[in-house]
Amino acid sequence: MIEQVINIDRLEHTFALFGSFDSNIKIIEQEYGVSVVNRENEIKVSGEPDSVMYASRVIDGLLTLLSRGETINEQNLRYVISLVSEGNEDQISSLAADDNVCITAKGRQIKGKTLGQKQYIDLMKKNIIVFSIGPAGTGKTYLAVAMAVRAFRAHEVNRIILTRPAVEAGEKLGFLPGDLQTKVDPYLRPLYDALFDMLGAENYQKYVERGNIEVAPLAYMRGRTLDDSFIILDEAQNTTPEQMKMFLTRLGVNSKAVVTGDITQIDLPEEKRSGLIEASKILKDVEDIGMIYLTQKDVVRHVLVQRIIRAYEKYYDEKKHVR
Repeated sequence: MIEQVINIDRLEHTFALFGSFDSNIKIIEQEYGVSVVNRENEIKVSGEPDSVMYASRVIDGLLTLLSRGETINEQNLRYVISLVSEGNEDQISSLAADDNVCITAKGRQIKGKTLGQKQYIDLMKKNIIVFSIGPAGTGKTYLAVAMAVRAFRAHEVNRIILTRPAVEAGEKLGFLPGDLQTKVDPYLRPLYDALFDMLGAENYQKYVERGNIEVAPLAYMRGRTLDDSFIILDEAQNTTPEQMKMFLTRLGVNSKAVVTGDITQIDLPEEKRSGLIEASKILKDVEDIGMIYLTQKDVVRHVLVQRIIRAYEKYYDEKKHVR
């Protein structure tokens, strides 16, 4: 058994580090089998040598985040634990870098919370088209909308266009009441929600009426040329190859596009290929096109979402080996 002492300069950092009812420290203690106590601005970590070393590195990483104004919750605590276990604790400081994408209507700062998300943001800044592929909860759509709002506020583009394929635009939608827009609105709801969060409902409505913002099903894009626009194609795993090519060739002068999708949740009929999978192979080496594959480590929803994704990945991997 050994003991390591970590000095803390600010009392509020101690409270934030330990968390409500010591919830953060309990996770560290359970993860490494160590004891962590606070004594007069000193944190003492005791246990087996390797366990104390790793736990201390996690605590140092969390203190780095706190010193940059970050808050500590279970999600980013477990992310720091994963970085330390991989020997990547030197990258923790980059998580707290001052690289806000934009400010929401309620004054909340939007920025990447994982290394994957930060790479995604960098790709959107540098490329004309970006493909973001990954599981639910990794911020693919939300960060793309944030970048679109940032570009719009900076007058880099005149319009934000968000679109999704309505994969059930046949018989099932036909039984719903209302016109086509009413029928496809449920498919576009996540895009509305992200825009409301960034702009506020009143500003959103004002920009829609002026034609600065358009949220529409993918079918509405056919035959158009989209200039001075930031265009987001969401749920792109449900496009056919023909639809994907149609969308990508709508890009006009001074426009950018972000294509997001989760290739593990394809809703197309079995006989149809996913346009996202095909495009990611065809366009991987094309200049000004960036591609990123986010993983369950980049999930920023409830920590349980990560466990669910891991469980599904394990299940499908085992099924492949059985075959």
